[in-house]
Amino acid sequence: MLESLRAEVAGREASVIREWTTIAAWAEANVVAGVEGAATIRDGFVDTGLPIAGDGAPLVSEFALMELVAVLGRTPDGGRAYVGRVLGCAWRLPNVWAAVMAGKLAPWRAEKIADQTHALCAEVAAFVDRRLFNASGVGWAQLDRLIAEAVLRFDPARAEAEREAAADQRYFDIDEPNSNGLAHVSGLLDAADAQDLDEAVARRATLLAALGDEASLDVRRSTAVGELARADLMLDLEGSPGRKATINVHITDTTLTGDNPMARWNDRPISAEQVREWLGGVDTVVVRPVIDLAEHIPVTSYEIPDRHRTQVELRDHTCRFPHCGRRARRCDFDHARPHSRGGPTCPCNLVPLCRRHHRAKTHSEWRYEVLMPGTYAWTSPNGFGWQVDHRGTHPLRT
Repeated sequence: MLESLRAEVAGREASVIREWTTIAAWAEANVVAGVEGAATIRDGFVDTGLPIAGDGAPLVSEFALMELVAVLGRTPDGGRAYVGRVLGCAWRLPNVWAAVMAGKLAPWRAEKIADQTHALCAEVAAFVDRRLFNASGVGWAQLDRLIAEAVLRFDPARAEAEREAAADQRYFDIDEPNSNGLAHVSGLLDAADAQDLDEAVARRATLLAALGDEASLDVRRSTAVGELARADLMLDLEGSPGRKATINVHITDTTLTGDNPMARWNDRPISAEQVREWLGGVDTVVVRPVIDLAEHIPVTSYEIPDRHRTQVELRDHTCRFPHCGRRARRCDFDHARPHSRGGPTCPCNLVPLCRRHHRAKTHSEWRYEVLMPGTYAWTSPNGFGWQVDHRGTHPLRT
């Protein structure tokens, strides 16, 4: 059995090597001459202009890359990053690439190295590549030290500029709740701010214990963050004190009988009991009118009314491009049949597309057909097909 597993690992890595070789050949066939039309990495919703594989690698067509990523079955952002890492190894890290091709370095380790060196100039990346003569034995802490040494040695001005610009990379994100009503929080803070926040959370967690909360320290710390937030809301700095909740009511045949224990936060299923628990600490409740997701009430203007936008967001949830998971509320709304050609401004003719994929549909050969509201058949420039609906993305065999 162990010998069989070893053979499976070797076969899987051989398959990845063949995939990488094909991706590199694809890149050579889809090179563009300038940055216009080239695929670049993204920071949020803004193109940074940095090629997906970094300095010294070829610029590949943005729209062609979309088709490759879809064929690979990866999400748009994850697929761009993956192809960028492969091309980074092929063009910027020749020693790493050779080690992968010879079966001496696992592809996943090479991807890590490419990711760590992505933002470096070609000269610095080459220095790191030369030092990785035995990359299979290099730990990530050692790799970080190698990169820091290379930048300081070859580009001290850049090292200082990066130090000064590091503060611009700070962020604080709160993800959508999962089915248990819990949300993951992540962030990168100024060290002094982080220390102050840690001390405030620790003090509130200690106070909760003194008041009789018997939960674990980790749970009390998470509760303390929410209490700190609610204390700020009570300051009434903008004239609307307290905690507010907005509810979209969906009526089904089990609603009035009380047989349906499920609710939703956006497109995420949560328990009705979780909603009741949340509403117990709310000062203001806004109940929106019932929205019939099958309703069709067109308007004559090109501008999209808020009620139409909300209806489409609740129906489709995300960008409807294959494998894309960008939230619909952050997307453009495309008229499936152009308004200039008589297409109505109606939920039945509106499709949420993120800015990147809206551009692809408008300026390239990507096309879709509305099979029914919420269900779409996409065709790529080379004729590959996918159906996108509430169950996800499914290849269409043509």
